[in-house]
Amino acid sequence: MTEKLKQLKILGIMLAVFMAAYFIPFETLRFKSGVMEAFYMLQEYARLHVLLCLVPALFIAGAVSVFISNASVIKYLGPSANKILAYGVASVSGAILAVCSCTILPLFSGIYKRGAGLGPAIAFLYSGPAINVLAIVMTARILGLQLGIARAVGAVLFSIVIGLIMHLIFRREESERQSKAAGFEGGEESHSLWQTLIYFALMILILIFLNWAKPNSATSTGFTLWAYNYKWFIAAILSFLLGLSLNLFYGLHIIKVLVICVGVAIAGLAFPEKPLIAFVTGVVLLSLILNFEKGELKDWLGFTWGFGKLIIPLLFLGVMIAGALLGRPGYEAWVPSKWIETAVGGNSLFANFFAALSGAFMYFATLTEVPILQGLLGSGMGKGPALALLLSGPALSLPSMLVINTVLGLRKTVTFVTLVVIMSTITGYLFGVWFA
Repeated sequence: MTEKLKQLKILGIMLAVFMAAYFIPFETLRFKSGVMEAFYMLQEYARLHVLLCLVPALFIAGAVSVFISNASVIKYLGPSANKILAYGVASVSGAILAVCSCTILPLFSGIYKRGAGLGPAIAFLYSGPAINVLAIVMTARILGLQLGIARAVGAVLFSIVIGLIMHLIFRREESERQSKAAGFEGGEESHSLWQTLIYFALMILILIFLNWAKPNSATSTGFTLWAYNYKWFIAAILSFLLGLSLNLFYGLHIIKVLVICVGVAIAGLAFPEKPLIAFVTGVVLLSLILNFEKGELKDWLGFTWGFGKLIIPLLFLGVMIAGALLGRPGYEAWVPSKWIETAVGGNSLFANFFAALSGAFMYFATLTEVPILQGLLGSGMGKGPALALLLSGPALSLPSMLVINTVLGLRKTVTFVTLVVIMSTITGYLFGVWFA
């Protein structure tokens, strides 16, 4: 029976390839545009998000796996943790981490595999990209105060409600996972709490300043403009402090820290107009040095590489599929943009559902959802569907779904996506009716 199924599977693949080769209109302009959009979007993602967003996030996720014990994660985010504290911290994490739906994945994977409860982990996964302070301010300034407030309140409530529902649905399965994790809690912490807090705070601040967006006329203030102008300098100082913390707390020899600093300084002076080269130099030198270390420091690199192997290929595949189907803003791909603009007009349940579902599968880089929605609202999109897209789009994407599936499994992933789409649909519809 097994051999017959194997042969049928081979036959099915052959038939699928034949049908695709026979019927796909390769000669049409739309098909060619979709193919090119897949590569353009991959290139845009690689240039804008991999080095400065994803790489630091992978190192943070690897550090979570090594330097934070199962006992600590279970204590604060596990099923027996104080629910108000666990969900409260997870639901407002986006106010600190201004990241997109793909950058949050290594961090989510790290705390979940370390023993965090499904509910708080899901709240963290949703809120990370959804509660971005700058994005909410831009939403209020550009799209209207009502949408800005609704987005902020909805994102916090969504993260808590969806996390609680996921916990209730899968509580039996999760209790088994937690009981296994409890058996590997280990002994006392090898590092004090304040050492761990300093270490992770430095890495998070580096991630934030490396990705500090250029302020526009609607959001610029003295601090945001100053932070953008000096973000590389600030990131360099924070990186030096991170090196000192590795020396003082985790035993990395000070000579090795200075080697990294000198290498970064030389790259920065040699290419003053391309600070990205200095950043890559620092990452490469740190990775090489960690590779020859022992114990926790080498494990840090190992876990970082493990997350990279798991996440990056799926992200690239998902970005290309999203590009081929939907294209970049302002560019046509396989799905005509007019279909989307027509489908999200007014405030019907279908319009809200279509907006929520489309947002869930589209990829939005941090802050890009606001100008996209500005254009859609100008084309006749209703305010209800706009909110539905704001609540589902930044928190989900096709690339992120592929990765979440490898961490949670198909049933939990489908449940999570379904909850986000349904709640976004209902909230958008009620918002549209209330402010009609």
